Amino acid sequence: MWYAGIDWADAHHDALVIDETSRQAGSLRVVHSPEGLKQLNAFLEQISGPDGRDQMACIVETSRGLLIASLLEAGWHVYPVHPKTVDRRRAASGAKTDTIDAYLLAKHGRSELADLRELKPDSAIVAELKALTRDQDSLIQSQTRLVNQLTACLKAYYPVALHLFTKLHQHSTLIFLQRYPTPEQAMRAQLAEIEVVLRAGGHSNPTKVASSIFERLHTPHAATLILSRPAPNPA
Repeated sequence: MWYAGIDWADAHHDALVIDETSRQAGSLRVVHSPEGLKQLNAFLEQISGPDGRDQMACIVETSRGLLIASLLEAGWHVYPVHPKTVDRRRAASGAKTDTIDAYLLAKHGRSELADLRELKPDSAIVAELKALTRDQDSLIQSQTRLVNQLTACLKAYYPVALHLFTKLHQHSTLIFLQRYPTPEQAMRAQLAEIEVVLRAGGHSNPTKVASSIFERLHTPHAATLILSRPAPNPA
């Protein structure tokens, strides 16, 4: 039986394999990429043999992510353990390297395998749903970063826009800002023009909102915001 401790990280993964006697059979570092994961699979297969997957236990301090999906898809037996497992097994000296952590995971698997829960591959539908959920989370995070960047830019150069819309990320807001990239241009727009722009952006109530925007653009407060904004840096 072989025991592969895999210390994972965002940028790379360290794997170390031992046998039943704790003799080290090999170690490897791969980058966190599809190519790196192929190298990891080839490394494990080189030790176990092409038909020896049932004799290889992979112990990892996580139960999700691309690394886990890759191991399961390749047919390896994966045993996730608590993220603090290595901390409890590390020597009192506290010495820490990724290779040492991988070794400690392998030793934990050798001594405690009977008590570990093997991670089973998800069905195709569940796997697809998880992938879509991860993609959605990533897109939401990207949207949040972009909205924060847009808010900062508007505060500096177009503060009145922050008083015109409640949702900066909605399509009609972005269409308006593209059509009127400066507050001076927005103030010169006629009510009917603003309504057309909002309607083109798919706003649910363009007539009412266009009237509100037009009124706000011509208040003394809006004029103050426009006059107090810093001049853009010359190119």
